Amino acid sequence: MLYDGLVCAIEGYHMGVTAENLAKEFSISREEQDELAFLSHTRALEAQRKGIFKDEIVPVEIQNKKETIIIDTDEHPRNDISIERLSKMKPVFIKDGSVTAGNSSSVNDGSAALVMTTLEKAQQLGLKPLAKVVSIANFGVEPRIMGIGPAYAIPKSLDYAGLTAEAIDYYEINEAFAAQFLAVNRLLNLNMDKVNNNGSGIGIGHPVGCTGARIIQAALMELKRRNGQYGVASLCVGGGPAMSVVIENLI
Repeated sequence: MLYDGLVCAIEGYHMGVTAENLAKEFSISREEQDELAFLSHTRALEAQRKGIFKDEIVPVEIQNKKETIIIDTDEHPRNDISIERLSKMKPVFIKDGSVTAGNSSSVNDGSAALVMTTLEKAQQLGLKPLAKVVSIANFGVEPRIMGIGPAYAIPKSLDYAGLTAEAIDYYEINEAFAAQFLAVNRLLNLNMDKVNNNGSGIGIGHPVGCTGARIIQAALMELKRRNGQYGVASLCVGGGPAMSVVIENLI
C-alpha cells in the first residue's frame, strides 16, 4: 500500500513531499492548511448529520457469530477535530515542513461503482440516465508537484466541453493534501461555496482506487440537491497526471 500507492515511482519519495513542494512554491502557510482540514471535517460531519450521504452509500451487512453488523456511515470524519488540535500536530514528511497527518488525506478503505453506457443502450433497456459525461481531460505535470494537476486538467475539460467556469454549478476536487488543494485553488480561484461542500479527501478519506468514482457520484448528487446543470470532478495522481470530467445533470 505505502510503496504502490503513496510513494512516487519517479521521484522516489512520499507524496507528502510533493505537497511540501507545493506549499513552498505557492507560499501556503501551515495555518491555511489546518483551516482547510478543519473545514473538510466539519463539512463532512454536517453532511452526515443532515443525512446527505444516505443517497450515496449502499449499506454493507457483515454477519459474525453474535450479530449482524450494518456499515452505512463513513468512519473517518472526526467529531473531536479542532484548529487547536490540528495546530499541535508535527510535520511528518520534512522536519521543518507544514504538512501533517491532520492536514493530509488519510489511509482508508472504500469502494465505489458507476454504471456507464450509451444513450441508445439506456433507452433500449428502459433506463433513465442520471447524468451525461460531457467531456474528459487529462493533463500531466512534473511529478515533484503532482498535486497541481487539476488546476490544468479542469480548464482543459471545460474547453473540450465548450463551457466556461461560470457555467459550472459545482466542483468536487479531491483533497489529497490541504497544500495540494490550496495550490490548485490559487490558480483556479474558485468560490468555496461551490467546491467540496460535504467534505473531501481530508474529512471523508481517500481510498486511492475508489476516489475517482466517488467524487463523480458525489458531484452528481450535489448537483441534484442544488438543481444545478453542470458539475466537474477532478483529482491528481502520483507521477504527475491529473484527470477532470465534466458531467451534466439529467435528473
